[in-house]
Formats: sequence, structure tokens, C-alpha cells
Amino acid sequence: MSFADPQSVTVSGSGVSLPRTSAGVNSSTYTSADGLYVMQVSHSLSKRSRRLIKLSQAKLSADPIVPAQNVRSSMSVSLVVDVPNTGYTVAEEKAVVDALVAYLAASSGAQVTKLLGGEN
Repeated sequence: MSFADPQSVTVSGSGVSLPRTSAGVNSSTYTSADGLYVMQVSHSLSKRSRRLIKLSQAKLSADPIVPAQNVRSSMSVSLVVDVPNTGYTVAEEKAVVDALVAYLAASSGAQVTKLLGGEN
């Protein structure tokens, strides 16, 4: 079962459509038309299950050494859920994921700002 096609994310108030560009047995990739945004969803199944969703963004910016030239920079954000194959229900797993996501989103993302600022 795959996520809907296309996926959509909102970055700085602008919607970005991400049509599916590849699909495998336990993975899918969604890419924006300009190739600057990529969402990957994958599942690794072994003694434990690792479920990953990752959003990557690339951009062109002035080269700090040669300002007349642009360089490509990229970043990514991932959420990994690592669970044993038995012992947790999907509802229990979701409750923990929801708690972390809510913590990060609270107070206009204050904890994310602290994280990105290097606090621990």
C-alpha cells in the first residue's frame, strides 16, 4: 500500500506538489517538478521494523568564495520510527509519534528552533 499520489507539503506558506517518481516493494519516492524537493518513504523489516519518512530540499545560492557563481546546497529532515516486530500496536506507536510531533510543533516550533540553534 502506498501513500496517495501526489503528496503535498507546505514550505514557508507555499504548497509543493510531489508526484510519485518511483515505487519499490517497501519504498516510494515523490519529487517536485523542479527536482528541488524529494520525499522518501521506506520500511526496513528485520528483527525490528524501521519506518522512515524524509523530506529533502535543495536550492541554489551564491558561492561565498565566488559570489558570481551559484552552488547547490541541500538539507533533509527525517522521522524514523524504530519498533520491535511484536509488543506495540499501531495505535501505541502512533501515540508516541504524535507526542513527539506535537512537542516539536508547540509554541510555534520553539523546540525546533532550539534544536537547529544547537541546544540540547
